Amino acid sequence: MNIIKKLDWIKEFIHKNNLSAFLFTSVPNIFYLTQFKSSNAFIIITKKDNYFLTDSRYFEKAQRELKNWEIVLIKDDTFYFLKEFLKELKIEVLGFEKDGITCEFREKLKIRNIKFKGFSKVLKELRMIKTNQEIEILKEGIRKTDQIYKSILKLLEDSIFSNKNSVLTELGLRGFLVSKIFEIGGYGESFPAIIATGKNSSIPHWESSKTKIKKNSPLLIDIGIIWKGYCTDFTRTLYIGTPSSEFKKIYEVVKNAWYKGFEKVKEGTYIFEIDKAIREYFYKKGLDKFYIHAGGHGIGIEVHEPPKIFYKKDIRKKQKEIIKDGMVFTIEPGIYFPNKFGIRLENIVIVEKRKGEIYSEIDLELKKID
Repeated sequence: MNIIKKLDWIKEFIHKNNLSAFLFTSVPNIFYLTQFKSSNAFIIITKKDNYFLTDSRYFEKAQRELKNWEIVLIKDDTFYFLKEFLKELKIEVLGFEKDGITCEFREKLKIRNIKFKGFSKVLKELRMIKTNQEIEILKEGIRKTDQIYKSILKLLEDSIFSNKNSVLTELGLRGFLVSKIFEIGGYGESFPAIIATGKNSSIPHWESSKTKIKKNSPLLIDIGIIWKGYCTDFTRTLYIGTPSSEFKKIYEVVKNAWYKGFEKVKEGTYIFEIDKAIREYFYKKGLDKFYIHAGGHGIGIEVHEPPKIFYKKDIRKKQKEIIKDGMVFTIEPGIYFPNKFGIRLENIVIVEKRKGEIYSEIDLELKKID
């Protein structure tokens, strides 16, 4: 869906909900509608016009790049200017993102004679189905993420264990991957990378620390980059040294669980079926109590966005989203033994031609570095 169609959709939304205009304030939605990044910007769409408001730091760039918008320079106090601008438009009912503002923002934006009507997840359905352009960007991002992961493996193989005095830490490895992101033209991490060695890997969202990466221990690497405004998310658990038979056994279970979930990726299937298949497989293996998070999540402009891939017994009453062409999400089963180790595997899946496609070239086999 190009920008014109997106704007037409919003104007139809305005009409259906008896609004005079709609105010967008959330950074991800503003980027989605414009492909323009600004730390201080607002979008106001009326039945006829499209306004992009930003300050002097971005004004000239916005004028050059945004062809379907009337660019408005925010002067002096942002809230005062915004209120006066809304008054000038003679708006009666203003729609706004109630999940995209703070209580303070809403209080400051009170305007006499303008009725405010809040909506949640206004662009949810649009953003869940990626355009061809978005999908191509995401594919590029996946390839770049693969490239960074391969650089990490090379560092581990060439440096750490050729030198007995090596003191590489989790944070040191994270610093290396961040430098690689900028080296290949990325815009940074899509989330703070999780580098978890040894028992730290048993904590799903471990915060990378000064813990040394040592031999005879697992190493969980969960990384993502921002590529042309879109996020990636990728996890592998490898082993430094020779893994125990227990570790290898659990690894195979997690790997098989990933494929159990992936088999459900078909257009028309309820999306929770992915997580359900993973949970049922872990249950059969007697490991379900060690699976403590959802089976995946949508990804795009944000690293976590709809749809959420999660199953529980009453889910049919709450989640009726079905898999459709154009959806992009992760599948990420994991098993975690407290104070011992954890194993998680994650790939981005793109739904094309009614089925799931994987574009990462990194296989799911256990990688050993010794």
